[in-house]
Amino acid sequence: MYIRRFVRPRNLLTSLTPMVRYFANKPHVNEVSRYLQRAKLIDTIRLALRSNSPRSLIPLLNDPALDSFVVANALRCAPSPESALSLIKTLQTIPHFRHTQYTLYALAIILSKSQQIAKLKALIEAINSGKFPNVARVSFMDSMRWYAAAGDLDLVLSVWNEWRALQKRPCIESYNIVLGLYVRMGKNSEATKIFSMMIDEGVVPNSRTYTVIIEHLLSSGQLDSAMRIFNALPSMRIKRTLRQYSVLVGAFTSNEQFDVVKSLLNKMLNDGIFPGHAMQSSLQRMQEEGFLEETDELIKEMLPDERIKHIGVFTDEEDQNDGDCDGREVKSCIGYDNVNAVRLKSWLDPAALVSALHNWTHEEVSALEDANIVWTRRLVCKMIRNFKSAETAWQFFCWAATQRGFTHDVYTVSGMIGKLARRGHADLVYQLLSKVKSEQMILSFNTIRLVIDFYGMSRNGHAAIKVFRDVKSLCGPMSKTNLFLLYSSLLCTLAKCNMNSDALDTLDEMILGGILPDIRTFSGLMHHFALQGDIKVVQRLFGMVKQSGIEPDAYMFRILIHAFCKCGRAVLALRFFEEMMNSSLMPDGATKLLLVKSLWNEGKFREAAFVEQRSVLINAALPLAFGCHSYSVSSTDLTRVRNIYSDSFATNCENSESIDVSNL
Repeated sequence: MYIRRFVRPRNLLTSLTPMVRYFANKPHVNEVSRYLQRAKLIDTIRLALRSNSPRSLIPLLNDPALDSFVVANALRCAPSPESALSLIKTLQTIPHFRHTQYTLYALAIILSKSQQIAKLKALIEAINSGKFPNVARVSFMDSMRWYAAAGDLDLVLSVWNEWRALQKRPCIESYNIVLGLYVRMGKNSEATKIFSMMIDEGVVPNSRTYTVIIEHLLSSGQLDSAMRIFNALPSMRIKRTLRQYSVLVGAFTSNEQFDVVKSLLNKMLNDGIFPGHAMQSSLQRMQEEGFLEETDELIKEMLPDERIKHIGVFTDEEDQNDGDCDGREVKSCIGYDNVNAVRLKSWLDPAALVSALHNWTHEEVSALEDANIVWTRRLVCKMIRNFKSAETAWQFFCWAATQRGFTHDVYTVSGMIGKLARRGHADLVYQLLSKVKSEQMILSFNTIRLVIDFYGMSRNGHAAIKVFRDVKSLCGPMSKTNLFLLYSSLLCTLAKCNMNSDALDTLDEMILGGILPDIRTFSGLMHHFALQGDIKVVQRLFGMVKQSGIEPDAYMFRILIHAFCKCGRAVLALRFFEEMMNSSLMPDGATKLLLVKSLWNEGKFREAAFVEQRSVLINAALPLAFGCHSYSVSSTDLTRVRNIYSDSFATNCENSESIDVSNL
């Protein structure tokens, strides 16, 4: 139902083997054995930190395999801040150990989560003062992130103010940190004003921004508002995330709106997202309410894999001295039925393992096979995602198909297709898609859309068209909304590939098929042809906008004004400026200056003075830039989301102390 697996994995391997030869092995250094040695030491330290009567850490920390990587990950896995700090203190007795950025940053995270702000500040000051020669200064972003985790608003804003003083507009994640902290502190008015500040300053919100907003609305009981914003994300070309699905499913399950939860699960399948363990309790609740068909297979995938063994130690010394078990092995001789025993899954970091496998040599693969790792769908997906090289990811993908107990499914295949498409390996993508069709697998709509988008990055428009024509056999029946989004992605890709004729033909095909482009698609195409200097096509597209009944937004007018100014037709640009102002829309400062300069250069002094006169009353309010991207979000989208978000807290915010953003 939710998962379609390859029914003939061995046939898959046989059919893909010739493609493996597509890549050649490179000179190598085998690091898999080193990774496994480190992992074993990390497990030993983890167990020692959890034992009520732990063996001395000093012998473990004197192990030759100990390095900053081991220490940093052991700190992250510590059961409590106290145990992590005790490990740090013990390290001071190890003469040969030297802290690196990995260990110090892990310590900073621990201090922030335990709200030990004084120690955190001291650590940051020590790093920035050069006390640790091989460690670079702490970035503004890391400082903000740590102080936010500690819940210190004043320190966060202080760092942000310093950053903004040096750089007029910091990165979007800094806004997200401030927004999230206000939400955590229950400052509704301040949170909504930070989001408005983002838009006014031309910062385009990303998926994480909307995750924070959705969580804020749900925690305040504004379920309908959260759902409205969530449903708007695809048309804004914003990727919906597992975190968003998890919080929505949890909220609507608690509210006993099970039909909405069922709809969310279907959308999640369409987006190619598999639920995480955080959703398990919600799915079990759905089962209790009779939704067995929608949840049964999902819950089965979440159950612990019986093939995965545990490492463990006894915390009772008498039991620990019984038998032949030394207390550190993963063997069945450990009595896990004893309530005093510590049980842990073996430590495994997919990103670190992928880094060790980057050359994919015979020695590395042999060491990987000897490790007897249990390969699950989730682990294989993480491995594929972390490979930087598509070639090595492909070799791993083919190797995984031969491992006992593992069969590729739609999620692992989708991940591999995306990785290959991103690196421009169109031939391999097509062969893998052909195998998908022969196995009658149904890929998610998002997978195909991602492939088309990636072909734009690799400038392979013909391959994108080929995939688009095959979409029904790959994804099955498709809604009109999804088909519209695919058309938009294809138009964007064709424009990036400078396949102008194909883009215009596709646009005509789209409209004749009853699918009307939205303002984002028109704006993206107009921007492309404006850069090409093809003013006639820009005019034609604007005429289509008018005929479609779409109201141009400020970003579209900006494109038109810039296009006509650049080609020496400032008088026509002036007409768009007048139409823009008559629509109660304001140009950004750069656009106004360009128009005035262009009119002046063309000898239109009276017209230039007219623009200055029309703008004199609004000069102080001109936006820095329009928060829009071609083919994606529009100013109309951002205004709508801002209104939903602000209106949801309008009553509660009236009496709230307002935030002074003038100094930010």
